[in-house]
Amino acid sequence: MRDGTRVIRAGLPATSQGEPFLPGPTFAGTYAFSGDLGTSAYTYGRYHNPTWTNFERALGELEGGPAIAFSSGMAAVTAVLAVTLKPGGKDNVVVMPSDGYYGARALAEGYFASRGVEVRKARTVGNAQAALLEGATLLWLESPTNPGLDACDLAELSQLAHRRGVLVAVDNTTATVLGQKPLDLGADFSLSSDSKGLTGHDDLMLGHVAAREQAWADKLQAFRTQQGAVPGPMEVWLAHRSLATLEVRLERQCRTALEVARQLVARAEVRSVRYPGLPQDPSHAVASKQMLHYGPIVSFVLEGKEQADGFLKACNIAVSATSFGGVHSTAERRARWGGDAIPPGFIRFSAGCEDTLDVVQDVSQALDAISR
Repeated sequence: MRDGTRVIRAGLPATSQGEPFLPGPTFAGTYAFSGDLGTSAYTYGRYHNPTWTNFERALGELEGGPAIAFSSGMAAVTAVLAVTLKPGGKDNVVVMPSDGYYGARALAEGYFASRGVEVRKARTVGNAQAALLEGATLLWLESPTNPGLDACDLAELSQLAHRRGVLVAVDNTTATVLGQKPLDLGADFSLSSDSKGLTGHDDLMLGHVAAREQAWADKLQAFRTQQGAVPGPMEVWLAHRSLATLEVRLERQCRTALEVARQLVARAEVRSVRYPGLPQDPSHAVASKQMLHYGPIVSFVLEGKEQADGFLKACNIAVSATSFGGVHSTAERRARWGGDAIPPGFIRFSAGCEDTLDVVQDVSQALDAISR
């Protein structure tokens, strides 16, 4: 069964006469439960929920390993760091990309570092993190990176890490599970902010982690139960419903992103363009080895803050917003947040599911507006 079919059927129970394909959300904090533990599949709302069960089964089918849902992408990040690192002990070194998602870096260098975790960083380009693996516990990878769209060789780095006894986690938010398969490429953990492309409707907060081994999934589930970062049943049900359209959404988004990138390359107002799907892009060779879709994000640089703000104001279709991967095209001047080594005129553009020609024309007229 191919992904386009699997993503529609993943996690659905067997059809039953007169019943919906996907059962509605189960709203329950308390379940009727008598007798000893093990006599009921559901006992208390912080431990489990039938709606989670179906969604996690779907994610597990797509990822290739057991999956645990969390209340947000950052909750998923926290869980992986928490179950693999031992602050103050010998397993306390994480190697991270210096150009990866700022939120993950800030968490590691703030909360975890203050409790005795050593954080080593290197750029994604050229698999530079490989030089920092000696004595490490966890290698944290992100490819393509957010927001710079640099790529690293996930299979090669996973092999190098495992030879040294180092675990590997891949933040797969940008690519999604249909765009890239980290567990198949050798990673021990594949995690995602499902608020982005996986669910793709800009209407919920959610995250997940898939693990190569059940033992790690059990540790992640125990951490979620103890720490309490549980997702709401309505959000999970919406996510499972939205998952069915992931492939068709990605196809439109990636097609539009490539056309937008091609247009940007030809415009004098644009100083640089990054999109892994462009043959001339520095990430193209590596991305082509491991990605099934190049993703919806195009990053480009205009002359400065004034030009970037003018471009965003002139867009009629793309909405100024800080997320990405949704059915709505969005764009933002990413440097307004700080934390990334990017110029003031850097724009992260996320192609939505609007008609490709409409989006391309909207970008064109917005560039025209700042050229007058």
